[in-house]
Amino acid sequence: MSAFIKMKGWISLLPSFSFTGVIEIAILAALIYIILLWIKNTKAWQLLKGILIIILFTAFAVFFRLTTIVWLIERLSTAAIIAIVVIFQPELRKALEQLGSRNLISQFRGLDTRQNTHINEELIAACSTMSEHKTGALIVIEQTQSLEEIEKTGIYVDGIVTAALLINIFEKNTPLHDGAVVISHDRVTSATCYLPLSDAEISKAYGTRHRAALGISENSDAITLVVSEETGRISVASEGKLYRIREPEELLKYLPKEEKEGEERKSIFSRIFSKEKKKEQS
Repeated sequence: MSAFIKMKGWISLLPSFSFTGVIEIAILAALIYIILLWIKNTKAWQLLKGILIIILFTAFAVFFRLTTIVWLIERLSTAAIIAIVVIFQPELRKALEQLGSRNLISQFRGLDTRQNTHINEELIAACSTMSEHKTGALIVIEQTQSLEEIEKTGIYVDGIVTAALLINIFEKNTPLHDGAVVISHDRVTSATCYLPLSDAEISKAYGTRHRAALGISENSDAITLVVSEETGRISVASEGKLYRIREPEELLKYLPKEEKEGEERKSIFSRIFSKEKKKEQS
């Protein structure tokens, strides 16, 4: 009985729980998840590891009462906060730009980034032909993150994605062959675009096109196809990594999933509810 009374006393010490509290917890959980996901997909992940080491070292100093070290940490804490803001400035700016992008909003409206059935076939056919003729190419496929800033650096095209169009764009000595092509919303939106170059160490067998493809994959979730002008080899850059393709058909593994004809596009919320209905029926 005494144990029950103690437990009742502990419960009474807990703050009151309301519907607004549940909403706040859900919002905070979603924000923490989004922030952690953002950190993981950017260079900030490596910097975060360093910050965690510093925090652990501070806890160690406090626990063992290393007064001199604790005093130094306290004096440097203000400068450290400013330094963190400066270090994370590119990532923070990128996150704020993506917050209002049309692609972020479209995820909640149910407009997914899957491509029409014919587009992947056209991309594979174009890369295969350009590989045979050793025609250099750089094709950037937009995903959830907007590439409007990249599109602005090139020449507006707004054409249907076909193998013939892509081959003609990258044909040597043509006005649009130099630079990258951007594909957005199933359209060739822009050509001769400039891409950020990666600072990562890559094989000397790769050229400037590959470094540019790797650079855009580090700064966005875009998928970039590269055809080497020297060797005719096809490569894919995605999520900060470069993959060599042996056969053009292997591109299907890296290209966005195709949308089946007549398939209804569902929002995130409708997918969740449909899963719940299936569970109830089973």
